[in-house]
Amino acid sequence: MQAQQSSGVPLSLQPHSTLQKILQFKVGIVPLFMYVPMLILTYILMLGGTLPKDMLGAILIMVMFGFVLAEIGNRIPYFKNIGGSSILATFFPSYMVAHHLLPQIATDTVTTFMKSTNFLYVYISILVVGSILGMNRQILIKAFLRMLVPLLAGTLVAMGVGVGVGSLLGLGVYKSFFYVVVPIMAGGVGEGAVPLSISYAAILKSTQDAQLPTVLPAVMLGSLSAIILAGLLKKLGERKPEWSGNGVLVKSGNDKELLEAAAGEKRSISLPHMAAGAAMAIAMYLFGGWINKMTGLPAPIVMLFLAVLIKLTGKLPKDYEDGAFMSYRFFVTAVTFPLLMGVGVAMTPWSSLIAVLNPAYLITIFCTVLAMITTGFFVGKWMKMFPIESAIVTACHSGQGGTGDVAILTASDRLMLMPFAQVSTRIFGAITVTTAVALLSYFH
Repeated sequence: MQAQQSSGVPLSLQPHSTLQKILQFKVGIVPLFMYVPMLILTYILMLGGTLPKDMLGAILIMVMFGFVLAEIGNRIPYFKNIGGSSILATFFPSYMVAHHLLPQIATDTVTTFMKSTNFLYVYISILVVGSILGMNRQILIKAFLRMLVPLLAGTLVAMGVGVGVGSLLGLGVYKSFFYVVVPIMAGGVGEGAVPLSISYAAILKSTQDAQLPTVLPAVMLGSLSAIILAGLLKKLGERKPEWSGNGVLVKSGNDKELLEAAAGEKRSISLPHMAAGAAMAIAMYLFGGWINKMTGLPAPIVMLFLAVLIKLTGKLPKDYEDGAFMSYRFFVTAVTFPLLMGVGVAMTPWSSLIAVLNPAYLITIFCTVLAMITTGFFVGKWMKMFPIESAIVTACHSGQGGTGDVAILTASDRLMLMPFAQVSTRIFGAITVTTAVALLSYFH
């Protein structure tokens, strides 16, 4: 009889635990046994001056550095819970460039790729369209209506408080609104800060390189503030159980069908439908560009509203909605961190980041998020919702996209509120971006 341990697994079939762990370890999505030789190759090419100064070289650099920075950020205690992977993948490359820690050939290659191609716009198109079309239509409509009043009230109060505090501290109304308050509520990096910076650049006759560093820190720091306050809301719910629904939003419990719909939704995975969904997203962005030439309305905004309209009408076959969503998931998984590394190198000057980080800026961000959450708490209580849950969902309006939603809901131990968080982040983020762009176009 073959020898067995108490676990019942034959000794001859048990893998060597250390070797197995090494083989299973991944740097982002790249297995370690593949990452190491690829990294060695990267440095040989860079140090030898033979790195291709085109898309091939740029993607190699972005993948090698983007994923390892994200992996490090995701393993630092506490830091990983506040979106550390995205923060490190975006800001540390900027620091590396400023302090000459990245070989010049790598900097030049990535910068050329990011500035001479429209890859960033491809990413935005697929991310925005796929995230909207991938939402459950029932959740989109019912959750939107259910959270409309607390979110709208929280948004308006937060805008007033943010502008007021910023103005008192010397930032001024213009900077407080467009470069602090709006980015906080824009819905993240890919769906918020990037389209916002593109729109600002088009209206102000500036460049995205100049605009992105001015809006990106508010997105990150606003999400951090929301995560901290969500953790405090959890503690408050434990001390005041009558204010907490333990994940249930409405006191009557009639949000159960939304949670069941989100949990039970099945999606088909089809490569042709994924390709069609990605092509559709790009076509919608190009349509937005055509509208932009005639009306001046920024292409990302046109694309976003077109996606919402298509989703609300329910006329697009579900297979193609799923295809667009799967393309979105692929890009989030495989492209986000390399692209953030490219953004950090080519479009995020370290000096510009440091320039905006001052006490007035930080206080304005925190007060804005605090005002939004506090309003969500009291309005939710007035509307017969559990105020803790209402405040947490409202907090997601200042989250760093999907990453921020997960971090906020994890900090508050309310992951079951994800359907409502998606509406708070995506839909109200889109509304915020659109409104801000319209106002900037009108007053500029």
